[in-house]
Amino acid sequence: MSVATSDARRLRRRRRVRAKISGTATRPRVSVFRSNQGLCAQLVDDTSGHTLAAVAWFEPELRSLAKPERTRRAGEALAARAKAAGVSEAVFDRGGYRYHGHVRAFAEAIREAGLTV
Repeated sequence: MSVATSDARRLRRRRRVRAKISGTATRPRVSVFRSNQGLCAQLVDDTSGHTLAAVAWFEPELRSLAKPERTRRAGEALAARAKAAGVSEAVFDRGGYRYHGHVRAFAEAIREAGLTV
């Protein structure tokens, strides 16, 4: 009998979410990765396989902030980069994480910055 680790369980949830959603050029997918240090996210067009915009917690303007503020600012930065790329709508991919804490704060920051998710 095999024991499922938390990473294996998250990957199963991630695959289940990805089976239901997909990003297009007009409505890309906001893919989220959460680590213990921070959060990274990308706007992905799955039809062409291109990343339209990205943000990471270790960028110089975000690195020195506290985690909650860093998450909120990362959401605002991704929304601004999405608008610069000509994107106004997106579909949210939580990446197998619970819609809770940093993932939820990130999604709300994107919405407040004007991106429809």
